[in-house]
Amino acid sequence: MGDFYERIVDVEVSHEEAGPLAERMVEWMVTEGLITREMSGDAMYSLQVDEGYVPGPNWARAAEEWDDDHIPAPVAVIVGRDHHVGGQGMDTAEYALCPRCATRTVFIDYPESFDPDEQVWQPFRGAITDWKETGEGHARCTACQAVVPITQWQWDSDFALGALAFDFWGWPPLTDDFVAEFSGQLGHRTAQHSGKF
Repeated sequence: MGDFYERIVDVEVSHEEAGPLAERMVEWMVTEGLITREMSGDAMYSLQVDEGYVPGPNWARAAEEWDDDHIPAPVAVIVGRDHHVGGQGMDTAEYALCPRCATRTVFIDYPESFDPDEQVWQPFRGAITDWKETGEGHARCTACQAVVPITQWQWDSDFALGALAFDFWGWPPLTDDFVAEFSGQLGHRTAQHSGKF
């Protein structure tokens, strides 16, 4: 089970606020007994960091009931502007909704295709790269022609942009109550993914 993860992405925190918020969230999780301050890279495969926080004595409070002998892997805390995807081998959004007119721009036309239409995806990919590097990136809606910050587009459920994410490696499924509590502690809108390395 250690190769599976659940991720919670803060999609609203600024780059400048992400580090301090990450520290507050770690402190909260330590206080709640969900994690410890001990770090480990065992059974943890986040691309952005090599080690995460070892589960604490109360880790099961966050997850559905599971095998009594199960011990989950660490929780990775990822700070920095990045795109996050659910699923194995994914790196592209399926679609994005314009926040001005709600038109859906389709990048991957499932089930007809499993690869992105590069002509459609390239301007968005470029805007995401600009945002990662500078904090600013914009994409034009082909329907209403609005030029919109890339972070305001609404993505499919397996794709998110954010400056702070938490990967729970090898944990049983997180409960809805815990995810709501976690998002409340963040104080921002979040996206949730699950996937496999």
